Amino acid sequence: MAELEERYGRAVVRLNRNEDLFPPLAGVREAVEAELANLWMYPEESYSDFRATVADWVGTTPDRIVPAHGTQALIGTLAGLFLDPGDAVVVPRPTYGLYAQVSATRGADVHGVPLRELRIDLDAVAATAADVGAKVVWICDPNNPTGALAEDAEWRAFLEALPSDCVVVADEAYGDYVDPALRLHRERDVEAGRPLVVLHTLSKLFGIAGLRLGYAIADPELARYLDVMQEPFNVNRAALAAGRVCLAQPELIEERRLAVAEARELLCERLRAAGLEPLPSQANFVLVQTGVDDAALAQAVAEEGLLVRAGGEYGLDGCVRITVGPVPLMERVAEAVGRARSELLQDGG
Repeated sequence: MAELEERYGRAVVRLNRNEDLFPPLAGVREAVEAELANLWMYPEESYSDFRATVADWVGTTPDRIVPAHGTQALIGTLAGLFLDPGDAVVVPRPTYGLYAQVSATRGADVHGVPLRELRIDLDAVAATAADVGAKVVWICDPNNPTGALAEDAEWRAFLEALPSDCVVVADEAYGDYVDPALRLHRERDVEAGRPLVVLHTLSKLFGIAGLRLGYAIADPELARYLDVMQEPFNVNRAALAAGRVCLAQPELIEERRLAVAEARELLCERLRAAGLEPLPSQANFVLVQTGVDDAALAQAVAEEGLLVRAGGEYGLDGCVRITVGPVPLMERVAEAVGRARSELLQDGG
């Protein structure tokens, strides 16, 4: 960041990382500071307390909750647990790149399934899983980088079409942003005995990415294996304390979700007015079809101190992905993106 600010001669805002751009929820800083007095202790009791808080928040039992040092750690642990060299894995493309990376590291054969109309094609994913005898299928929902959300009917059909010995890992990193009326409540599928692991993070809506905290929802027996596979007590006490405070405030969580939804809608309205085409999103980011060179547009707005993600990095040429932040910031971003697009069109770019 310091290098970028020196390069552009101004403060820089990161709208390319999908970090939370709103203030922390009330009580988080205080909880972290209070926990500093306990830094000499291993976090064994804190694990139990966090499990109970998550279970209450989700509406399931603590023995299904696996705390972890962020969902990235869980993705690696799951790959290590389930995959051997030569196993088949299926991932949509594009999606979060770590699924394919950790699977390939385990020696698995990764089979990509293209999106259909920029949505995960669950029918095609299930068919590919059956064809190749997949051991694991990775699903990000809402999907990154598109923001699209699976519908209940297609999810149900997907589960029924999968091979019986195929494990689904559903990463709901952005699930807390989803309209409650549209959520799938996959924890009920876990409780019903489906071969499914659901991942959640507190890096997004809860804004504690720097503390690294996530959790899995899994069958109790599998949850015990995951605890064995992970480094013991790999989450620090400060992160667990912050997580408990976050999840114990449902009214503030909903307030934050609505604030993000409002800012996201305003951003989309301003972009449409400027001639761009934002895709429907249920996340804290929007994928935008620009009609111009995405790398050139990203560079142009970076010179105004605004970093957005060029879609070419995902094979989505002509698109940019923009993280949603407070309304005044979205006004500024939409103006900068619209201006850059107009200039590029005038220049033939």
